[in-house]
Amino acid sequence: MMQVSNYSSVIQRNPTESERLPFLASSRNALFRLGYSTLGRNCLSILIYHSVLDAPDFMRPGVPTAEQFRWEMQLLRDNFNMLPLSQAIRLMREGRLPPRAACVTFDDGYADNLKVATPIMKQLDIPATFFIATGFLDGGRMWNDTVIEGLRHCPDRHLDLSALNLPVYEVNTPADRVNTAYDIISKIKYLDEGLRNEIAAAIGSISKDMSGDLMLTRDQVRELRQSGMEIGGHTVNHPILARLSAARSREEILSGKEDLESIIQERLGLFAYPNGRYGADYSKEHVEYVREAGFDAAVTTNGGVSEKSTNLYELPRFTPWDRTASRFLLRMTLNARHRG
Repeated sequence: MMQVSNYSSVIQRNPTESERLPFLASSRNALFRLGYSTLGRNCLSILIYHSVLDAPDFMRPGVPTAEQFRWEMQLLRDNFNMLPLSQAIRLMREGRLPPRAACVTFDDGYADNLKVATPIMKQLDIPATFFIATGFLDGGRMWNDTVIEGLRHCPDRHLDLSALNLPVYEVNTPADRVNTAYDIISKIKYLDEGLRNEIAAAIGSISKDMSGDLMLTRDQVRELRQSGMEIGGHTVNHPILARLSAARSREEILSGKEDLESIIQERLGLFAYPNGRYGADYSKEHVEYVREAGFDAAVTTNGGVSEKSTNLYELPRFTPWDRTASRFLLRMTLNARHRG
């Protein structure tokens, strides 16, 4: 699920800045490499994305567009050694990581990962790993997207959700609708799964125009793999594992793995914890369930970088959502202070 807090302050940057100011860009990159050579020595940065939009969407104000994503990928290509995650993990274990090693990952399985993001990465020769929740393939939709789409098409100026133990919201303007959607998402995210889905469905029923192509299809998952991208497990229904029983957690982890293996016809070695924060979203028990399911490594959404001593089943991930290339690189450098 997209982490709302990561996206809240994004402002699109002019992607031609480096083209207009090549000397400044070159100097910026040199300063970054100097700083990162100290803080980021012998470590692996793993970036996390969810969705990349073809054009700005007022209901998803912080999700990067193709334009923004392209300059970010160009920046990474010019300043990091970009590796497939499985290869990076192997090199890290062997103590042979190249300097400024980095990987790109995507969570959930949005269709725009193939339609928008992959062509950009292929053009720039950047590999990526896609962690896919199989329960939403072929026309499904995650509960948070149901809330967003319901608010997008709400026909009323007021939305009374008091029957669902939620406030009465003003939804007069686009900003009202965005703020309402994310307030609801934050309020119901950690509720019992059944109750949360019931509330989301009730809000979604407001709209008569729900898109059925938001997520990947099975054929598109195969196309992603055939294009050279890696596929990883992300459960079936993207639950908060910490809120499930042990048996249900194991089932979600293993069934998602088996589903994807049947789609791509090869063994799956990588996993991403849904939501991914230690304590709130998963525990040490779930780390063991992932190991038992036969995965080789797993990623979280805990910030920081990995090194040889990092637990392979709790690899941190981080992505800076900054308005300029300089700030993007600075935040990448500061993140390298935190070793997983």
